[in-house]
Amino acid sequence: MISINQLTVDFGGFRLFENITYNINEKDRLGLAGKNGAGKSTMLKIIAGLQLPTSGNVSIPKSYKIGYLPQHMKHENTRTVFEEAEQGLKELKTMQAQVEKMNEELASRTDYESEDYMEFLQELTDKTERLSMMGGGNYQAEIEKTLMGLGFERKDFDRNTGEFSGGWRMRIELAKILLSRPDIFLLDEPTNHLDIESIQWLEDFLKTYSGAVVVISHDRAFLDNVTNRTIEIVLGHIYDYKANYTKYLELRQERFEQQMAAYKNQQKMIEDTEKFIERFRYKATKSVQVQSRIKQLDKLDRIEVDDFDTSALNIKFPPAPHSGAISVKGKAVSKSYGDLLVLDNVDFEIPRGEKVAFVGRNGEGKTTMARMIMRELDHKGEITLGHNIKIGYFAQNQADLLDPNDTVFDTVDRVAVGDIRTKLRDLLGAFMFSGEDIDKKVAVLSGGEKTRLAMVRLLLTPVNLLILDEPTNHLDIRTKEILKQAIKDFDGTAIIVSHDREFLDGLATRVLEFRNKKIKEHLGGIYEFLEDRRIESLNELNAVQGKKTPAPKAEQKTEQKPVEKAESKLSFEQQKELARKKNKLEKQLKAAEEAIESLETQIAELEEKMANCTSSEALAMTTQYMTVKEELDKQMKIWEEVGEQLAEL
Repeated sequence: MISINQLTVDFGGFRLFENITYNINEKDRLGLAGKNGAGKSTMLKIIAGLQLPTSGNVSIPKSYKIGYLPQHMKHENTRTVFEEAEQGLKELKTMQAQVEKMNEELASRTDYESEDYMEFLQELTDKTERLSMMGGGNYQAEIEKTLMGLGFERKDFDRNTGEFSGGWRMRIELAKILLSRPDIFLLDEPTNHLDIESIQWLEDFLKTYSGAVVVISHDRAFLDNVTNRTIEIVLGHIYDYKANYTKYLELRQERFEQQMAAYKNQQKMIEDTEKFIERFRYKATKSVQVQSRIKQLDKLDRIEVDDFDTSALNIKFPPAPHSGAISVKGKAVSKSYGDLLVLDNVDFEIPRGEKVAFVGRNGEGKTTMARMIMRELDHKGEITLGHNIKIGYFAQNQADLLDPNDTVFDTVDRVAVGDIRTKLRDLLGAFMFSGEDIDKKVAVLSGGEKTRLAMVRLLLTPVNLLILDEPTNHLDIRTKEILKQAIKDFDGTAIIVSHDREFLDGLATRVLEFRNKKIKEHLGGIYEFLEDRRIESLNELNAVQGKKTPAPKAEQKTEQKPVEKAESKLSFEQQKELARKKNKLEKQLKAAEEAIESLETQIAELEEKMANCTSSEALAMTTQYMTVKEELDKQMKIWEEVGEQLAEL
């Protein structure tokens, strides 16, 4: 058990913690909660022994082993992935060497009856048992299992760690900690660089782990699945809940309501007492009572209401400009990087208004597809954008495109139009830019702050197709909820590349799974996707769950074949008739779109001429203008009707 005793931490003139006391028990699954800047990461550093408190102490058993994963770390590039992961087994390898040496010594000893021999034999037995518990001579298989669980492939094992991005380097560090089998895990945002498969693998690992876990995360589903206790840090104090994150939110709301009731009652009592003092301060007959009331106020323990953010800020994307019935369509799309084939002859179609999730392991082509839709990458096959499509794109490197010389406020003020301009400060506040933060230069912002600022800019731009690549990595839970609601209310189309199940739940209406160089369609949301496949984690997609419920042979065969869509149950003639109707409607839709584009150009030209001519000339052109306008309305109606028929097909 770890004991945190009377912990106080000061930063300059600011007190982060004050006299905090609590225990971490042997099998606790504890989540740290609180606003950004509340001190969650500092708390982990102090427990890990990397930072000293101003006063108080952390009591840790002598032989206790701590595994700490920070958000940011320095990396070395001198080893392969396998060799670096192997560093997590230093204790095991040391013990293995000791056991081998002791076995050699045992073979040469002949003092079988001596007390020293019996003590030596007992020590060897203890070390052998401890070695067996840690994995023993099978540690190489354990390394493989851990690395593959975190998304690596066997071909990656011999690659130098310097060849990998920061996110993959973080996975290697996580593998080292998992392999070291500490008594307690201290994990600071472990899911930031993991895909859904790896997150669920980590969940399963932590849920069955014999030691304690303390985790900071903005992934609500991860917290709910892993933790059974939540400690909230508020205004330098803590509140301890024996509950996971979702239940903690309910209990916190109850506490807040109780605090508010007590606070209002106390404020009423203080107001009445002060009125009494003011009224009778100068009356001799009441002097004793007045002094008593003054002392009462001096001794009063004032109730503080916790700094909860109870505002209900609703953020909306600007209305989506009119677009075609199909937002984006791909046919026979393939993409290679040199000899590495990422996508092979895939078809897909995303109708207007759909919210589609791209899921799959890292490296399976999700971001590649997003960039191909954006025309940022060359490819084979066709990717066609619908009529009048305007794309809003949020990429991992979006923050790098901001002007470093602009302030935070200037960055959003330059793109804001309409009524939203009056709410820019509220919008920035929702994304954790408040007070003096809005006057900071972009150049001094952290990577996470730049990412959040880029997201705010996206909320201000009128588009009808949103492409969001891992938009939640640097957002806290409340901000993610605001963004999620904004996307749900958005009347355009959205493609979301994300590993955050809670964010996708209730948002995505269709899932496109990237796997084995193909795309497979799944109707419904992210959890329906999991249920339909009768699995609990995405890393079981190619395997049957359990030996007790084997899938039929035909189904197993289907699973292995990368099918684009489920086989049609229509007859050949029905399929032929359906294709004929679809082809006819597509031609009508294309003709309407071309007509609309031509008519809109004519109207723009007429408006320009009418604005720069005499009144009599303008009057003469009015009839022509109204005729073109009526024809545009007619074509728009045809376009909408045909689009709806095509969507039904």
